[in-house]
Amino acid sequence: MISAIAIDDEPLALEILESFCEQVDFLKLEKAFTQTAEARKYLERYPVDLLFLDINMPAVSGIEFYKGLPQQTMVIFTTAHAQYAVEGFELSAVDYLLKPYSLERFTTAVTKARDYFNYLHQQPSVEKHIFVRSEYNLVKIALAEMGYVEGFADYLKIILDNGKTILSRMTMKAIASKLPAKEFVRVHRSFIVPLSKIESVRNKIILLKGGKEIPIGVSYEDDFMKVFGA
Repeated sequence: MISAIAIDDEPLALEILESFCEQVDFLKLEKAFTQTAEARKYLERYPVDLLFLDINMPAVSGIEFYKGLPQQTMVIFTTAHAQYAVEGFELSAVDYLLKPYSLERFTTAVTKARDYFNYLHQQPSVEKHIFVRSEYNLVKIALAEMGYVEGFADYLKIILDNGKTILSRMTMKAIASKLPAKEFVRVHRSFIVPLSKIESVRNKIILLKGGKEIPIGVSYEDDFMKVFGA
C-alpha cells in the first residue's frame, strides 16, 4: 500500500483527487491540505511515499515546496498550467497531471508511481526492469528486452529488441549502476551490451543477436574477456 497526501489550494480539486484515490486499491490518501505550511508540519511527523502536489499555489509554489522537503518522496505534480511541466520533471517527478484530468489518466500516473515504488524497494537479485527518464516521462524498461546501450556526449540511446529507441539524458556510468553487473557489461566507452545477446566475438568485434556489431574498446577488453569467459 502506498501512502500519500494531497496539497492544492482549490478545495474542489482536492475533492476530485480524493474521489479518484478511493478507486485505487493500492493507494491510501492519508490527508489533504489547502495550506503548504500545514502539510509541511504533517510530513515532519508522518512521512509518506507519495505527494499529489499542485504547482500554482499562492503562498509557496508546489515546486519550491517540494525542493524544501528533507526526505526523498515521490511526487505527482498537478496543475492547470502546462508550462510548468519541464521544471516539474527536472525535479524527478513521477508524473505530471494537467487539470482537468480523467480517472484513466490519474490511474496511469499512480500505477507508474506503484511500479517505481516497487522497483525502489525490491531486492537487487530480483530486478527485472529499470526506470529511466525520457522526454519528461518515467519509462519502465524490461531488462530482457534491452538490446544494447549507446552513449553520446550528453545523452544515451537504449535500443530494444523490437527496434524501438529510448533517448535519455544520463551518463553511461549512471545507466551502468542501474544494470545488474552479471548480465550487462560495458565493452567500450560508448557501449554497454547484455551478455545473453552476444552471438560471437572476433577481432575485437562483438556480434549481437540481430546482426549488430559492437567494437571492444582497448581499455575494456581485459575486463570483458574475464566476464565473457574467454
